[in-house]
Amino acid sequence: MHTIGPYTFTEMDAQRTVHNAHVIFGLYEDGRDASLIAHLRPELTGDLATDLERTWAAWMAASPVLRAAGQLPATTEGTVAQLNTSKGGLPKLPVDQVTVGWRGVEGDSQKTRVHHGRPWQALCLWSTEVIAHLRAEGHPIAPGLAGENVTISGLEWSDVRPGVRLRIGEVLCEASAYALPCYQNTAWFKDGDFEAMHHERGPVSRMYATVLEPGRIAAGDRVVLEP
Repeated sequence: MHTIGPYTFTEMDAQRTVHNAHVIFGLYEDGRDASLIAHLRPELTGDLATDLERTWAAWMAASPVLRAAGQLPATTEGTVAQLNTSKGGLPKLPVDQVTVGWRGVEGDSQKTRVHHGRPWQALCLWSTEVIAHLRAEGHPIAPGLAGENVTISGLEWSDVRPGVRLRIGEVLCEASAYALPCYQNTAWFKDGDFEAMHHERGPVSRMYATVLEPGRIAAGDRVVLEP
């Protein structure tokens, strides 16, 4: 087990985190002045413990620098439309409120942790506006079916990108990476086209987030982008 501050990583968590070190750092750079954070890009050594610390430090340092330089969006507000949990697998079902710890929603679990469950995947966020857009295209998707924990209304989803922070109820989190679609979402999409929610198709992707301040979230709570 590896520990960095309040975050714990299994051996697999550490390996997958380091494996994604430069990919996710690149998401922080994308569409912004990359020169501002170039000095933070982690130099990997091949030693897992060292590289995990360097990777995590780089990710956590990038957002404040971008924010100070005016590279992140202005403050806007939305609402928690629905909260969703499951004991593993899809869909996640609606609940009235959740308690969020450093590793995510208490009592929520993933069917497999190969591609899920790292501290930077503690929360999965999505948009009612994106869901409505996909439904208008004929996809039978609905809140919770694709596995997001928090379905949000009222935010411009193109602004919810790696590096931005959101205050959701009592919880402060930082968007970290796009949640890549997988075949388990086939049933929710016309002709099985689950790639319709891939970030390469526009601002339609579910978003993973790291918990910076744990707490409680209730349906109807205010969501503040860049508080």
